[in-house]
Amino acid sequence: RHNLKYFDKMRCLRKRSAVSFLGILVVCLLFMNLYIEDGYVLEGDKELIRETATHQLNPERYVHSFKDLSNFSGSINISYRYLAGTPLPRKRYLTIGLSSVKRKKGNYLLETIKSIFEQSSYEELKEIAVVVQLADFDSAWCEGMVQDISQKFAHHIIAGRLIVIHVPEDYYPVLDGLKRNYNDPEDRVKFRSKQNIDYAFLLNFCANLSDYYVMLEDDVRCSKNFLTAVKKVITSREGSYWVTLEFSKLGYIGKLYHSHDLPRLAHFLLMFYQEMPCDWLLIHFRGLLAQKEVIRFKPSLFQHMGYYSSYKGAENKLKDDDFEEESFDIPDNPPANLHTNMNVFENYEASKAYSSIDEYFWGKAPSTGDFYGIVFEKPIKISKIKVVTGTEDRQNDILHHGALEVGEKIVGSKKGRQCTTYLRLGEFKNGNFEITDVEHKVLFDINCMRILVTKGQKEWLIIRSISVWTSQTANQ
Repeated sequence: RHNLKYFDKMRCLRKRSAVSFLGILVVCLLFMNLYIEDGYVLEGDKELIRETATHQLNPERYVHSFKDLSNFSGSINISYRYLAGTPLPRKRYLTIGLSSVKRKKGNYLLETIKSIFEQSSYEELKEIAVVVQLADFDSAWCEGMVQDISQKFAHHIIAGRLIVIHVPEDYYPVLDGLKRNYNDPEDRVKFRSKQNIDYAFLLNFCANLSDYYVMLEDDVRCSKNFLTAVKKVITSREGSYWVTLEFSKLGYIGKLYHSHDLPRLAHFLLMFYQEMPCDWLLIHFRGLLAQKEVIRFKPSLFQHMGYYSSYKGAENKLKDDDFEEESFDIPDNPPANLHTNMNVFENYEASKAYSSIDEYFWGKAPSTGDFYGIVFEKPIKISKIKVVTGTEDRQNDILHHGALEVGEKIVGSKKGRQCTTYLRLGEFKNGNFEITDVEHKVLFDINCMRILVTKGQKEWLIIRSISVWTSQTANQ
């Protein structure tokens, strides 16, 4: 009866938006066959997708129609069971969502919840909500997990920062006899299709709980003070458009969204739940909302710790080698204008070295006196500076002879501003530069910073990252 009631509601939704729905359905079904661009999809899977692709579409043609579909902004009408906790009394900054099912081998959910709370300060705990969805239809397992969670995290439940929910099986569509895309066996298709629905229901529940939402899997370890790092990144992206920020390169771990996008994402996962795994669908969702490139931050804030997968207990040894658990300290990199007189290679422009995203500046063989300059929008006090050149696959494209300088007394127009006086803080060693306690070594307010080539080199130069930590904003 509940099944019929749910699908009657879905049929009504289709009738009210028949033209728009059918249009976007066709577009998305075609669009999903495009080449998967995520570097972590296996090459064999990529080949299967290429073989099944029959149309090449430009998704930009459909971005506006997808954005404007009003039927995707409302919540899905589902009754949730509160297994532990109560509705939040106030909106938070960040909701952390976990969906968990019974595993044939191992269970990591309690350790994941523990890591979230232990790696957060008291002030950070005030700004987060953790929602755990027990998505297994085995009621005995759910009851046992609720008992364990309630015993271990009672004070977090009482404090209103931990909720455990469940969606009855009646609300799920039929999960047998689904399409077997990519030659997946039936049980694999059933598993990943149900997982898409699990996530859709979880996203739908969390849509109004906070300003932002991050999805974790139930076998994850967190970095110390991850919320502070996330807030700093979000602040640094103010004024720029983004759909998904990624704080891990694995699966559906550490993917951050604006909460106002969650209803659309929930509907999207429900529409195509049987087509492909959720992490592939997320790539298409991001693309349809006009974020073409992955925006991934390093170091990663979340690490996969499970050894056994929730699918048949298969081994899953994937690890994020960019993860740092202790002393994670993301730089401030205050707003600045960036410029260089070096010959830039293709689109590896100066701005890419000053970003916390995994990208870099690349210039052709620099000469003596060439520079990479940073002019800060406001004078600042700096506590620490770190510059890394070269990459793992191009270890010789480093700055072999160079120095780092800071300057004061800005002159020139807005586009051509520069400092008249510079103080040298030190030389590069093995392509890298790092200095601390800058505010005690530099007596003036810093307006500029530059990397100066002190001897020409035949090798090209990659500036992989420039990191600046501020101690305070200088007096104007």
